[in-house]
Amino acid sequence: MRLPNLGWGLLGAKPRERDPVSRQRICLRRFAGPATYAGQLDHLRIAHLTDQHVGRVTPYAIQREAVTLACAQNPDLVVITGDFVCHSQLYLDQLTELMQMFTVPVMAVLGNHDHWAGAGEVRVALTRANVEVLTNQHSTITLRHQRLQVLGLDDAYTGHADREKAVRGLRLDLPVLALSHIAEEADGLWRHGVPLVLAGHTHAGQVTVARLHEISVGKIAGHKYIHGLYGSRAAHEPGHPHATDPRGAVYVGAGIGAAIIPLRLGKRGKREVTIFELGTLPGTFDEPLREQAAFRGRKPPAELVERRATAVATKRQRRARRRTLRFPAL
Repeated sequence: MRLPNLGWGLLGAKPRERDPVSRQRICLRRFAGPATYAGQLDHLRIAHLTDQHVGRVTPYAIQREAVTLACAQNPDLVVITGDFVCHSQLYLDQLTELMQMFTVPVMAVLGNHDHWAGAGEVRVALTRANVEVLTNQHSTITLRHQRLQVLGLDDAYTGHADREKAVRGLRLDLPVLALSHIAEEADGLWRHGVPLVLAGHTHAGQVTVARLHEISVGKIAGHKYIHGLYGSRAAHEPGHPHATDPRGAVYVGAGIGAAIIPLRLGKRGKREVTIFELGTLPGTFDEPLREQAAFRGRKPPAELVERRATAVATKRQRRARRRTLRFPAL
């Protein structure tokens, strides 16, 4: 079904800036990092954004407001966990323009929409803006004379994640932060000593009144992690009585944009920029959300993951055929 044009731009045109008070609809949340970082880092500030979905559904003014809000927190590093686009490559120039607004290093991973629209083209648009895209790999960055390993998983929803490849060569003597579009990948990353994973994909359900997000994203879609903090940020020693608890934490951001309907209702469903203070102990300051228990979850069967990966390949072939028809070889 074609969505009506509500002033968010026609093909390739910049969506009209129709909301000068968009900041009131972007929630800023601030958290301490896991206790593990306290002895490794001296108060590094990480800004996390996710699910920009740059395109006709989300007003460009809101996209810019989110970046401005993140930059105003003076982060040392910005990380973005996928779904930069909606359904096409029509807005890649705007994506580059948006990412160029950041004045500090930006590291990112791709999401399912990026693969559907064309992962290679999205990656090029991000690279033009000096965004480092991590594809099942990790990179070490120095921030204020402190070294931090940032690990990035490619999108698990479309079957592109390779955890074993990503963790290969991780140094145990350096702190590590992980990025994954799909939060459930945290379960495996914790086993490799990763204390914090930042993720997206769910948009927090967008409509969170009457706990509708728990039904739509949890029971129906089968996600264990819907929005907010899960797991544990405590530093459990071997033999600790709670050693069976998750040996790490995951945060699922509510995102900025939308791919189909922009409606957001409820406090948790608001657009969100999140700040993590790595090196600060949990409990040092008041936090807006507590760590919570995971939902039951449901792992997608292998056949479904395969169909999703096939869909990516099919879309890629269609784009190639359209290019051939439009620009036949002379």
